[in-house]
Amino acid sequence: MQSAIERLNITASRVLLVPENHTRNFYYLESVATLSDILQKAGYEVRIGSLLPELLAPQTLFLPSEKTLLLEPLIREGYCVSVKDFVPCLILLNNDLSAGRPVILENSHQEVVPPLQLGWSNRLKSTHFAYYSQVAQEFSNKIAIDPWLIDPLFKNCGEIDFMKKTGEQCLADNVQILLKAIQQKYIEYHVPYRPFVVVKADAGSYGMGVMTVHSPDDIFTLNRKQRTKMSATKEGQKIRQVILQEGIYTFETIGPQEAVAEPVVYMIDHFVVGGFYRVHKARGINENLNAPGMHFEPLAFVDSCITPDQNKAPDACPNRFYAYGVIARLALLAAARELAQLNK
Repeated sequence: MQSAIERLNITASRVLLVPENHTRNFYYLESVATLSDILQKAGYEVRIGSLLPELLAPQTLFLPSEKTLLLEPLIREGYCVSVKDFVPCLILLNNDLSAGRPVILENSHQEVVPPLQLGWSNRLKSTHFAYYSQVAQEFSNKIAIDPWLIDPLFKNCGEIDFMKKTGEQCLADNVQILLKAIQQKYIEYHVPYRPFVVVKADAGSYGMGVMTVHSPDDIFTLNRKQRTKMSATKEGQKIRQVILQEGIYTFETIGPQEAVAEPVVYMIDHFVVGGFYRVHKARGINENLNAPGMHFEPLAFVDSCITPDQNKAPDACPNRFYAYGVIARLALLAAARELAQLNK
């Protein structure tokens, strides 16, 4: 954390952390408390400034871990953003800005990290994955592997309105193209499974606006409930564009019930610092696990995500987690290139 802030080339001693607005997801709030703790251990004074419009006075949240989290309303005076009796040197966003760029943070004289233009109100997943594909291609060339092994196929098409049923034909056509391309790869690598495609909002989704498709016909047979689900995403934002991604079967399981689990990797700057398994006992190997009923299991990444073990099998924990860390760093490089292009 110290290294990351030093690289910003600013003199910072006070950090204002701005989290997401939801206050009932204790898994998320625990992560905010942990991030605040990391910042404090790195030597910074930290306060948490909330964008909740109804928060007019400080509110203390009591977490299951017995930690507490103090949310404070943001204050704007001229070009300065603060909370009461605390003027930060740095504003650190832990909010994806799906609802738009907050006016209170615009044109602040303090550094805002990441920049407001990287929020989901400005970005598209398809843009990010285009950059990731470039990075994956360059990396694959260096180590002589097929980029497909680390870069799932994707496509996107024009405007769509699931409720009005406009843009469906374009979506179905692209699903067909993508399924055919995946099937060719499955044949090449002897993958004995049926290809599928995940359709999701092209901007931030927060697990909303996501569906699994096995055939182009699935697009035309959605019922009203399914269409409603695909019409809006986080913060009630209307879905106008979607990205189609190659579905990846999730073969990792955890616990005595062998619940399906997918790894999530945390990074600070270019360092892999930890991660967790997203687990869902009621979902299958080809379903979205980011849904009600999921829970999280921490991963001990300290040893297993930094150094591979050549004396163990490729799928042994140290090597599998190391590979996850490599993918995470490639994705971060892609995000850095995206940011560089935005700053031109």
